[in-house]
Amino acid sequence: MTLQLFSRKFESVPAATSWYLADLGEARGKQELFTRQSPQRLKVLREHALIESAVSSNRIEGVEVEHSRIATIVFGKPLLRDRDEEEVRGYRLALTWIHEQGAKIPVSEETVLKLHRMTRGEIWDAGNYKEKDGDIIEKFPDGGSRIRFKTVSAVDTPNCMKDLVEQYDDAIKDHKVPPLVLLAAFNLDFLCIHPFRDGNGRVSRLLLLMQCYHLGFEVGRYISLERLIEQNKERYYETLAQSSLNWHEGKHDPWPYINYLLSIIKMAYNEFEQRLGRLQSPKGEKTNLILHAIDGSLGPFRVAELQNRCPNVSLDMIRRVLKNLRTKDQVECLGRGQNAQWQKTIKWQLGNTD
Repeated sequence: MTLQLFSRKFESVPAATSWYLADLGEARGKQELFTRQSPQRLKVLREHALIESAVSSNRIEGVEVEHSRIATIVFGKPLLRDRDEEEVRGYRLALTWIHEQGAKIPVSEETVLKLHRMTRGEIWDAGNYKEKDGDIIEKFPDGGSRIRFKTVSAVDTPNCMKDLVEQYDDAIKDHKVPPLVLLAAFNLDFLCIHPFRDGNGRVSRLLLLMQCYHLGFEVGRYISLERLIEQNKERYYETLAQSSLNWHEGKHDPWPYINYLLSIIKMAYNEFEQRLGRLQSPKGEKTNLILHAIDGSLGPFRVAELQNRCPNVSLDMIRRVLKNLRTKDQVECLGRGQNAQWQKTIKWQLGNTD
């Protein structure tokens, strides 16, 4: 219903959403700079993110494992003791699949069902849509309960999922709505459809990670989005309740939940930069960044273009590298002044860049 709402009428995004989109666009621009630093440090971050994601996403749903066995369950091959351990292991396998092939995995019903099957293990309805209607029930400390949200009926779920995937694909191709907004809208609609008897939250978070990869936002490889969602769980449920109100009628307000998901991705980038930004670049790393930027130029380039590709490198450093390369006849300047173009010579093409 959110994607339908946007397809019928989409004029602009709220101011808060615009700020998130601008900040995230800048963060993605710096992404390559940070991921070229300290390979050993990045390896540690990847391992931590795998553990935190597998544990946090399951813990949100009440699935917990013994702390002393977490690393063994995630990285080892032990005999699993119970269903909880099986689900944590399954989630890790799904994460590995997304981390390795995320940009190539299509947003499709087959993908959704496969992710559910991986995370639910050997349970009888793994990889199958729900067969009975199941509403989202809120339970109170005194033992009472209420229906918080009436989900899509079991009989309508297959058609709704088919429509959701098709609408998302059409909207991405249409370019009328910012892709990050569509990603969050898809996530909201998926949770409101609630296609599975159990495991909907976990699949929604895996889809979020995968769709981030599709859009070039790869921070989830190093910082656990699931952990950040768990740490902000109250806000997660609060904004989901706000944005699902009147969802069936298409009269809901999707922006609280959309802004919540964008804030989670922004938090991840902030944490990523804090962890790596404090590291001093290894000797020669900035020179390597400049050489990489030059190598990626298909034709003539300007100094300003190198500055944009190497945001943490000073103008003087770029000029020194270019001067050194010109001395070696590996680049040549095609004019004068700060806007002059440069180009690689045949020596560069032959690989003489030492």
